[in-house]
Amino acid sequence: MNTTLLSSPLQGFTDFRFRNAFHKYFGGIDTFYSPYIKLNGKLVIKGSYERDILPENNTTLEVIPQIITSDADEFLFVAKYVQELGYKELNWNLGCPYPMVAKCGMGSGLIKNTDQIEHILKRVHNETDIIVSMKMRMGYENPTEILDVFPILDQYPIKNIAIHARIGKQLYKGGVDLDSFQNCLAHTKHKLYYNGDITTVAKFKEMQERFSSIDHFMIGRGLISDPFLPSMIKNDTAEYPKNRFEIFEEFHDTIYQEYDAYLSGPTPIRMKMLGFWEYFSESFSNPQKTYKKIKKAGNSKNYEIAVKEIFKGEK
Repeated sequence: MNTTLLSSPLQGFTDFRFRNAFHKYFGGIDTFYSPYIKLNGKLVIKGSYERDILPENNTTLEVIPQIITSDADEFLFVAKYVQELGYKELNWNLGCPYPMVAKCGMGSGLIKNTDQIEHILKRVHNETDIIVSMKMRMGYENPTEILDVFPILDQYPIKNIAIHARIGKQLYKGGVDLDSFQNCLAHTKHKLYYNGDITTVAKFKEMQERFSSIDHFMIGRGLISDPFLPSMIKNDTAEYPKNRFEIFEEFHDTIYQEYDAYLSGPTPIRMKMLGFWEYFSESFSNPQKTYKKIKKAGNSKNYEIAVKEIFKGEK
C-alpha cells in the first residue's frame, strides 16, 4: 500500500517560509496543511494569514488552507476567499486543544456542539462548492464525543477526517489513545487519516501495522524534531544521510535568514528560533545541553555563534 504523508499544521511554526525550506532540504511530505485562519469576529483576513496561503508563496508544494471557526458566515467568507486564490479544498480545524480556543467553543471545544457542526456543514454545502476536509481530536473531555459527530459528517461529502488520537484536554501530554482511534474506524464511512506521536520510523511502522486500512498519516511535532523523518519513512530506512547535520544547518540558516528579514527587532527573532530549538534540540546528541546553549544566547551574534558550535559538535 502506498503511504501518503501529510504535514499537520502547527501554529507559529509551519508557515510558508518553513514549508518551502523543508520541502527543498528534506522532502517526504506529499501535502502540507497551512496553520489555521482565524477571523476574530470580523470578516477580515489578517495579512499574515493572507501571505501564508498566497499561491506565489507556495509554488513548489501542495498546500491545503485551514480554518478554525464556530461561525457559518466566517466559514463561508473564508471558503470564498480561498477559492478566489485557486484553492478547491478548505480544512476545518476541530482539533486545536488550547484552552483559550476550546473554551470559546472552537477547535476541540466544538466537538460536543453537534448542532452547530451540522448547521455550519449544511450551509457550507448548500451555499458553496468548496471541498471540506476535517482535522479533529476525538473529543475535548473524553474520546467518545467524536462518535456523536460521525452520523452528522456521514450526511456530507467530507473528503477525509484526520484524527489526532488524543482529547483536547490532554493538550500534547500523555500517550495517544489507539483503542479509541480504532473504535473510530468502525463508526464512519469517511476516509480517516491517522495523526499523533509519529516521531520515529519505528513508531510509524507500529501505527501502520496496527491500522492496516490507513494509508494517510499526518506528522506534526515529529516533523520539526526530526526533519528527516518523512523522507526516511518514504525510503523505508532508519539510516540518516551521511551529511545529515550539513543539510540541517543549511535548512536552519535558510529559515533563520528569512524570519530575521521578516520579523523586526532582536526579540521576535530570538523567541521564534527558541521555539524551533525546543524541537530541533531533540535531533542532537544532548538535547538539554543544546537547548540550554540556545537559551543562553542573549543576542543575535551570540545565537549565531551558539548555532555554529552546536552543528560543529555533531559533524
